[in-house]
Amino acid sequence: MRITRRHLVQSTAAALAFGALGNPGWAQGLDTTRVIIGFAPGGTIDLAGRRIADRLQPAYAKAAIVENKTGAGGQIAVQTVRAAAADGATVLLTPTSPLSLHLYTYKKLSYDPAHDFAPVSGAAMFDYALAVGPMVPASVKTVPEFAAWCKAHPDLANFGSAGSGSAAHFIGAALGRASGVDLRHVAFRGSQPALADMIGGQIGAVVGPVGEFMPNVKAGKIRLLATSGRKRGKFTPETPTLSEQGFKELAYVGWFGFFLPAKASPEVVQKLNAGIRGALASQEVIDSLAGAYMEPLPTAPAELGAMLKAETEFWAGLVKTVGFTPD
Repeated sequence: MRITRRHLVQSTAAALAFGALGNPGWAQGLDTTRVIIGFAPGGTIDLAGRRIADRLQPAYAKAAIVENKTGAGGQIAVQTVRAAAADGATVLLTPTSPLSLHLYTYKKLSYDPAHDFAPVSGAAMFDYALAVGPMVPASVKTVPEFAAWCKAHPDLANFGSAGSGSAAHFIGAALGRASGVDLRHVAFRGSQPALADMIGGQIGAVVGPVGEFMPNVKAGKIRLLATSGRKRGKFTPETPTLSEQGFKELAYVGWFGFFLPAKASPEVVQKLNAGIRGALASQEVIDSLAGAYMEPLPTAPAELGAMLKAETEFWAGLVKTVGFTPD
């Protein structure tokens, strides 16, 4: 997926002044808005949602609350917003998977990502990483060396992720395919259980968001072999990318975005967009995101729609390459 941090962060700068003006008819804002997130409290997307929601008050809404509607890899939250009134009082904050990847990993969805939602703005972006634990010898420092080790120890050639059908699952599976390794996937119910088994020596590697790994990287318990961005990450300058190590087709930047029900008016979309971009310009929010190894991702609505389209095309090709068949 060919997106760069500079393009994503700077592309809406010219529109910021216009968005901040809003529309006189919306000057009073809403009484309450709900930000719906499809994952449990405490994770990176939850942190981003709560920090941004705090900054939507009072210009967009007098009160902004976060509701965690977990289940089905984020689809419960998506369905909740799809069924809500399009008055701006119910907002979806989601990773891209339920609106792109799940088209190819589920036989049928109860919503149409392309037509049931109005893109508003990006929220945050982050790299994925391949991490290894004590099962893998310290002499293994690169992805090609990890592939060679896996070929020499096929019974240990595995990796964990936060779940079957997740973005991390397909990045790892595609990496195995590109390396010529039968790299078996082990699905966990979240990144933290996978990380615990890697640290404990039950599995050799895990693929997941960079922020999930960094406390244990700093503690010397695990090592990063590669990150997924097209360039080395802001928070991991010492770690080479997959592209640098010969896997250019796996260059990928993860992101979260805000969406409204499809029938939301342009006025409501623009007002929320201005509120989100204002929040993302706050140093407090920038610092909070950095603490979780994420960067702000302000976009115009049309740009977010184009990003989702590109994301969908990226996953279509990668899922086909891996050969995954929905259950």
